[in-house]
Amino acid sequence: MQDSDSHGHGSGSGILDPSDPRPSVRRALVAWLRLQAALCLSPVLARECLEATGGDPVAALARSHRPAPPSSAKAEAWVRSLGRLGVCAVPLTAPEYPAGLRALSDPPPLLLVRGEISDLSRPAVAIVGARAATRYGRGVAEELGAAIAGAGLVVISGLARGVDAAAHRGALAIGGRSAAIMGSGHDRVYPPEHADLAARISRSGAVVSELPLGRPPAASHFPLRNRLISGLVQAVVVVEARHRSGSLITARHALNQGREVLVVPGPIDSAHSAGSNALLRDGARPVLDASDVLDAVSPFQVGPSLAERLPGPADPDQARIHALVVEQPVDRDTLSRDLAWPEGRLALALMSLEMEGWLELDRDGRLYGVSASRRRLRDRG
Repeated sequence: MQDSDSHGHGSGSGILDPSDPRPSVRRALVAWLRLQAALCLSPVLARECLEATGGDPVAALARSHRPAPPSSAKAEAWVRSLGRLGVCAVPLTAPEYPAGLRALSDPPPLLLVRGEISDLSRPAVAIVGARAATRYGRGVAEELGAAIAGAGLVVISGLARGVDAAAHRGALAIGGRSAAIMGSGHDRVYPPEHADLAARISRSGAVVSELPLGRPPAASHFPLRNRLISGLVQAVVVVEARHRSGSLITARHALNQGREVLVVPGPIDSAHSAGSNALLRDGARPVLDASDVLDAVSPFQVGPSLAERLPGPADPDQARIHALVVEQPVDRDTLSRDLAWPEGRLALALMSLEMEGWLELDRDGRLYGVSASRRRLRDRG
């Protein structure tokens, strides 16, 4: 984290750390928390007031004419709680505030972040979908999360049951980065059984809320939350969405924000896929495998692939074969001809690769290599 004075924390123009003992930082954080509590559900008004007052949260709160804003004593208590939770505050005026959110017409006046704030400014893909997802939907979301994170992108979702949780877990399973955007305060993780998942995400990414501490997961919070999910990413992938699903709200936000919307096709007779299939009918790009998603975000620079950090086969013969078949499946005769090895050498290497899980035989008799990220995810399951 950068030094507070380098960004003028006395005026709240940088990251505000609740564990920082300096009075200037404390005053700035109290001012921003009071503004957040009063205007978090009115982000357009918050932005107008901040712009009119030069980014001063005290003057902006006064200009908003909101009755009975929370007291400074209440905000002081929040500061102590944020410190215990390990949550930092990122005001709209901070240089570290994500550019994708700053560009919105209704950006949150304050983000509360547990984890790595810089992950919110990296190339990212959102994976969203049904809470009551089918086994198929959860499996696809987890595999896409692993593949997208393995390509060096941040996987962003909403920490909900079903597709969201599967996408987060897929990214984490292969050592990738993920970010969860919540529709409740940091002390009210929802659903409660995902508290451990949120903690894992905070250690390998970020958990984010625009809401004050104590705010429950109210229905009005989730449409607001969804605009942040789409605002932070280059593309949104929808996996299983019913008609009137919240995931469709995220997709609409994405389209309005100029983001790419992609959809995993589902059975035409499944209510779980009725909304997502309608997006396909209306022109969304289909996702048949992770490469479709990566192609959609290829104009954006992505981080280094995890492939370099995940070990492949150690034996040189095995490593050479694996490199040949992991990109493009081939039949055994073609592989034998390309390598020109003695039959015994080839057979031994292929048997070892298959036993160790680096190689699989397709139904048509072709051999294909299992990537390190997919092998790690499979072994975990």
